Amino acid sequence: MKDIYITQCGSLKRKENSLIFENSKGVVRIPVKDVNTIYIFSEVSFNSAVMNFLSKLKIPIYFFNHYGYYVGAFYPLEKNVSGKLLVEQVKAYLNLKVRISLAKNFLGAALHNMRKTLMQYNLLNEGDQLTKDNDLMNNIKTIERLLLFEAKKRQKYYKQFNKVIKNKDFKFIERVRRPPDNYINTLISFGNSLLYSTTLSEILKTPLDPRISYLHEPFERRFSLNLDLSEIFKPLIVDRVIFTLINKQIIKPDDFDKELNFCYLNDDGRKKFIREYDNKLKTVIKYPGLNRKVSYRYMIRLECYKLIKFLLEKKEYRPFKIYW
Repeated sequence: MKDIYITQCGSLKRKENSLIFENSKGVVRIPVKDVNTIYIFSEVSFNSAVMNFLSKLKIPIYFFNHYGYYVGAFYPLEKNVSGKLLVEQVKAYLNLKVRISLAKNFLGAALHNMRKTLMQYNLLNEGDQLTKDNDLMNNIKTIERLLLFEAKKRQKYYKQFNKVIKNKDFKFIERVRRPPDNYINTLISFGNSLLYSTTLSEILKTPLDPRISYLHEPFERRFSLNLDLSEIFKPLIVDRVIFTLINKQIIKPDDFDKELNFCYLNDDGRKKFIREYDNKLKTVIKYPGLNRKVSYRYMIRLECYKLIKFLLEKKEYRPFKIYW
């Protein structure tokens, strides 16, 4: 299965059992047999015939604005549905003890994977410092305090980026989100948006309801379980993609456009990031407990299955922690 990323303006049409993307540069035929998800980063027109076709094939479309922010999605109405699982998801959310436990699991795995990411770049002491007081999490009794703990930890983690990044043009000062004000913040925001969409796609392939989350508060107009699960994989996917792009000089300052207090990837920059991100999702590693290798994308779905087993079978939930 593969993802389709559309970064140019044009029109998307159905032709028999394929899609056609057309613009002034030509026509591209897109066989849909092995398409997993479609991401659109520019102005693309299409009609209800395309939407009906993609809905039948259960292929979601995610839309991003000019600055790379996720703005919405079209996903098939038909999906795996389980009334029992929905009830159990809600019960786990309403039970503060269970909710806190799940939230701590997500955060604990995220911190472990941050530490391992720093250690991969020989920042052994910095990695250890990041997790040395993690036992303080055990005494936290509210989601609000847990999120504050997470924010402080992530701030410490981001401060180490300049020790990993070799290019002085990409100096990182502090995390600024909306709008991102420098190259690193732009890359983090763009990468996180992609990961949130990828994680949502994997959740939608399971009976889990993406509106019910535990670490993050559920939103009225936005899914939130994908934010929870993405925390585990940000250091392993987004951050490592960023380090590769910069340290291998794949992405450069001229791949960005700057406005007043605003910085965003231009078309060339988005293409470079997407290419590396897609390659990362396809990378396979040996998964603990399985007798085979799986891709990073499929690892996200396995995380969904583990959560389901916890909710339905009360099997202990052990989030993925990278082992090297």
